[in-house]
Amino acid sequence: MTTMKRIQYHQYGGPEVMRFEDFEPRRPGSGEVRVRVRAAAANPMDWGLRGGHLKVMTGRKFPRGVGNDFAGVVEAVGDGVTRLSVGDEVLGLAGIKASGAFAEVVVAEEEGVVKKPANLSWEEAAAIPTVGLTAVQAMVNKGKLRAGQAVFIHGCLGGVGRAAAQIALMHDVSVAGSCRGTAIEEAHGLGITPVVDFDFDATKLAGRFDVVFDTAGTLPISAARTLLRPGGRIIDINPTPAKFVRSAMPGPYQVLMAKTIAADIEEAARAAGKGTLRLPIARTVPLSEAIPALKELERNRTPKGGKLIITID
Repeated sequence: MTTMKRIQYHQYGGPEVMRFEDFEPRRPGSGEVRVRVRAAAANPMDWGLRGGHLKVMTGRKFPRGVGNDFAGVVEAVGDGVTRLSVGDEVLGLAGIKASGAFAEVVVAEEEGVVKKPANLSWEEAAAIPTVGLTAVQAMVNKGKLRAGQAVFIHGCLGGVGRAAAQIALMHDVSVAGSCRGTAIEEAHGLGITPVVDFDFDATKLAGRFDVVFDTAGTLPISAARTLLRPGGRIIDINPTPAKFVRSAMPGPYQVLMAKTIAADIEEAARAAGKGTLRLPIARTVPLSEAIPALKELERNRTPKGGKLIITID
């Protein structure tokens, strides 16, 4: 195969290690597909991986590609691939170990790739995988929410928080949450109520929720416990060694590390295709100009209010 372009790095480090360079895409192995990328989406996980925070899993083989979420067209399949075929329009995850979605071509496991709803643009589709998968697993799999129950989402207008709120509402669950004070009306517009500022008094909402979902990793455990009903669950998606220890102990607290499961990605993709899951896009940039935008997102958390999408012609 001819040489392609991607964003990659030759050592773990800060945003300055990213390079826009040539690379040679490999052939898909057993159970893998190779996708011609049309759009990719940035997530905080991307710079955590590049910083070496999970080097136990990602190893020390370089160069390594950046990016996990993508949408594009399948151009080759490996042995054992059964759900997807060459020419399929898809969205998916490159995976923590491989990454490399900020590229003209990416290789991913079939389990992390699903067909794209026809009515979604490439940009809309690329925004779904990580936040949609995490939201489904938090609300449905881990949270075990049922109709008539209630969830509190700390950070309800972040990518995962917004997706989780919409997934919960689809299951006839009432949703409350916290966000910046200036964005409370936007949260109300999604059907979230009540909505409080980040520094709220948990005692005013004591004992009201079956699931407390901390998407920001900043909700004090005492506040989360105050919000919880007896028998409820506290779910956190910002793991630290101390949080893993707490999660292993008896009690309501659980750390969620999303697992790549095609059925869960498909559930999120179907919801997006129906319009019941809407993930705003704040900015789009072409792949050749993406590194400055990625640096700005990482350092300043801008643009706010939606996803940074990288497009590939």
